Amino acid sequence: MVRTVPGTEARLTLSFDVFSQGRGPAMASSARIHPSAIISPEAEIADNVEVGPHAVLEGKVRIGPGCVLRPGVFLVGPLTMGQGNSVFSGAVLGEKPQHLRYNNEPTSLEIGDGNVFREGVTIHRGTSHHMKTVIGNNNYFMANCHVGHDCVIGNNIILANGALVAGHCVIGDNVFLSGNCALHQFARIGRLALLSACAISTKDIPPFIMQQGVDNVVGLNLVGMRRAGLTPMQINSVRQAFRILFREGNPLAVAIARIDNEFGHVDCVQELLTFLRQPGRGINAMRDRHQNEEAA
Repeated sequence: MVRTVPGTEARLTLSFDVFSQGRGPAMASSARIHPSAIISPEAEIADNVEVGPHAVLEGKVRIGPGCVLRPGVFLVGPLTMGQGNSVFSGAVLGEKPQHLRYNNEPTSLEIGDGNVFREGVTIHRGTSHHMKTVIGNNNYFMANCHVGHDCVIGNNIILANGALVAGHCVIGDNVFLSGNCALHQFARIGRLALLSACAISTKDIPPFIMQQGVDNVVGLNLVGMRRAGLTPMQINSVRQAFRILFREGNPLAVAIARIDNEFGHVDCVQELLTFLRQPGRGINAMRDRHQNEEAA
């Protein structure tokens, strides 16, 4: 059976083989389950899944082919996981959201393919606001990072050790969140943006932007853009758009109009403009070094 999750930015497809039927958990014959693992009768485990010692699968947990659950993981349903994911010891996926108004609604966590969840990672299921938290494909969650309820996480994203993402955030593809950084609830991050170590953002971060410190835009993620295969023309056009947006002191509406008029024919610039035109928390300003030193 193939299930496509509609209406999200994560574009994930969850694939499952035919499960064995009968009493107790539905387990494929090729699954390797340690005898000390505790598995709910509602669980479904596909082909070539490995479940290590003392792992706990509680409730309606569906694990796709080829996943590896290391010793001591805790998965709480409703949770659906695609194929080829690796979950390391101490990770807790799908537990109740940290929300005072959550009232045990049947919300869920949906995870795509090829993700890595290292030690101590916590990802909570949704609240009744969106009903689910969604994780895309090929993301790497390093030790002790956290993703809150109702978030939508795209593809090929790295969350370094201790990165914190509050509830309702939306993160685009190929974003890098450095160690011990924090993202405010309801914030958005565009594709190929970068939040530096120990940085905090209470507002949206547009595509390609790099931030440091507290709500401080410092430049473009040029290394990431080149690695992603953007052409020199695309990068130069985004550079010019950045200058108009952050360096010339234009009001946002004026900057958007100028950028669209001068560079709107470039696809990456249109991506930036689309992000800026969408409703959100607003964007941060760029402070120069002299202002940063005064603030310090």
